[in-house]
Amino acid sequence: MKRLLEALFGLVALTGLPYLIYLGVYYLRRPSGTPAETWPREPSVSIVLPTYNEAAIVESKLEELVELDYPMDRVEIVVVDSSDDGTADLVEAFFAGRQEPKLTLIREDERRGLAPALNEAYAAAANEVVIKTDCDSRIAPDAIRKAAANLDDPSVAAVTGRNAEVIGDSEVERGYRDIQTMIQVLESHIDSTLIFHGPFSAFERDAIVPIDEDSIADDSELALKIRRNGGRVIFDPDIHYKEAAHSEFGKRREQKDRRAMGLLRLLWRQRDALGRHGAYGRVVLPFNWWFMVVSPWLVATGIAVATVGSLAVLGPFGLATPAGVLTFTALGSRDALGPLQPLYSLFDSQISLFRASVSLVRARANGDEETHDGTWSPDRELREVLQ
Repeated sequence: MKRLLEALFGLVALTGLPYLIYLGVYYLRRPSGTPAETWPREPSVSIVLPTYNEAAIVESKLEELVELDYPMDRVEIVVVDSSDDGTADLVEAFFAGRQEPKLTLIREDERRGLAPALNEAYAAAANEVVIKTDCDSRIAPDAIRKAAANLDDPSVAAVTGRNAEVIGDSEVERGYRDIQTMIQVLESHIDSTLIFHGPFSAFERDAIVPIDEDSIADDSELALKIRRNGGRVIFDPDIHYKEAAHSEFGKRREQKDRRAMGLLRLLWRQRDALGRHGAYGRVVLPFNWWFMVVSPWLVATGIAVATVGSLAVLGPFGLATPAGVLTFTALGSRDALGPLQPLYSLFDSQISLFRASVSLVRARANGDEETHDGTWSPDRELREVLQ
């Protein structure tokens, strides 16, 4: 029993130490805002919008884009579409008779997945700055101006923003995004951040390189490749967007597991970047490896050791340990933990990462290809929230 307790305390200490170090560095440095030397400017901008069966919301998204606080004569909207519900026709009708912004519509004859569609759209984008956004998100009116100001810094090649409001009223998702904001602010002040966000990411056009055609973490992959090529990729918490997220546990689990799978595959495929590219490879990437790869396994092992130890000492009463974990999960999934809700948000992300890593390990053990066609199905419930 003593050894079990020692193992449990050791696991807890090992799991928590990097987070304590992170918090210590955060409060010592107290980073805030963007690390870039910003300056107002108005470069020409291409806004890339990938669509698939978005007929219910594409017009409202286009209305948002043309009403942004930016001179529309300097904007091109690149829509790449493989829909079978008439989305492309709605896009054409929306721009009929409009002089600005310019529309570049790419109609795909077959659905190939998001990454190939984005590669084609990025190649077609003609302007100095390329911004990628999603139909199921909403960006702040000043987002382009703030992104352009960040990109005026010669060292900065890409910038992403913050999910300032979770559409769909998910406290779990909101809590996780608040923690993620702290992490990304510090990463950006150290060097660069890893995770880029689909609702709003901006890139210098000349810095863009092709992404893997089976990528399911396309925005973060592009940012990572840009950093490997010498450009700095940062997070500006003053660039705001809204993104729809499920509040119902099962649907949110599927959403988060897919994100986790994409990020784990990205880290593994780009593992040779560890230790390279300045503080990015020596500090930022190792922390993300710990958070996404190592820590979830330690959390799962800690729960298993605590359960075994409880059963060994207390017999059937030891089932209180797994029951407590299940109760914590059930309450947290219902946004019912009050001040402990942020802790559950972190735990929830670790569970998604653990599930995703188990799936990847099984696939490799079975000799399955690590491929994914990158397609997605529009979520009707979230579309209704947006409408």
